[in-house]
Amino acid sequence: MLRNFFQHVLESLKSLRRNGWMTVSSVTAVTVTLALLGAFLVIILNTVKLAQDMENNVEVSVYVNYETDEDEKKELRNNLEEIPHVESIDFSSKDEELARVQASHGDSWDLFDQDNPLLDVFIVRADDPQYVEDITEEANGMTEYVHDASYGEDLSDRIFSIAQRTRTWGLIGSIVLIIVAIFLISNTIRMTILTRKQEIQVMRLVGAKNGYIRWPFFLEGGWIGLIGSIIPIILMYTGYNKVYELVNPILERSNFSLLQPGSFNWQMNLLLAVIGIVIGSVGSAFSMRRFLKF
Repeated sequence: MLRNFFQHVLESLKSLRRNGWMTVSSVTAVTVTLALLGAFLVIILNTVKLAQDMENNVEVSVYVNYETDEDEKKELRNNLEEIPHVESIDFSSKDEELARVQASHGDSWDLFDQDNPLLDVFIVRADDPQYVEDITEEANGMTEYVHDASYGEDLSDRIFSIAQRTRTWGLIGSIVLIIVAIFLISNTIRMTILTRKQEIQVMRLVGAKNGYIRWPFFLEGGWIGLIGSIIPIILMYTGYNKVYELVNPILERSNFSLLQPGSFNWQMNLLLAVIGIVIGSVGSAFSMRRFLKF
């Protein structure tokens, strides 16, 4: 059994060499298809990641009453920490808020240096964006110390809506791309098999069994898929690392980031290799069925 398998492997490799131009044509088609699939998947998955970052950047601003003293602020912080799904709390004094506004809007706010109209604020982050509204309602209920609590409802709701649509269309787009890749690669393999119709018929005439005929072609399809995935994998690994190094530092300034290259590269490379091998092998097996039915 094992001896026959290795014989089929050797025969499939010889067949690739024997049908040189057809092999090159098939490998090229697989390479182009997988390269395009990989590029689009990188764009789609990172777009979904950025949409998720947009959600996670939504914060609840809890403005403290002007007359609240330090002990009361500590009590308020403790009360905020007890709200379910609160992940972290940062405090920004009214002077820090004024400095931030002055940095953003320039000299027009300098006249408030001696009479700061802003309020101290607690910046509350949720462990899941879906709980931001609940946290805001809880904070607004602490009227003794809280002047107002908000998360920028209109803008944040649009961000949540965009993020949800991005995830949905990203999933749909990924599935469509994989289906298109399956169609293109399987048809490429099918054309390769069809051009060798006469070779298959001769093997049947000399009494070769269906399994003996099918295995070399099945393995040959897998080899074509594997070889065709090599260049896309190399481009994916080197190209994505370069893009990450250039783009991610810019995004991090706004608390956004791309998917980290380490595990993402390995997952994408494995996906491309598996798609190439499986579709090549299965496409070859299905194409052989029409010649081995009778």
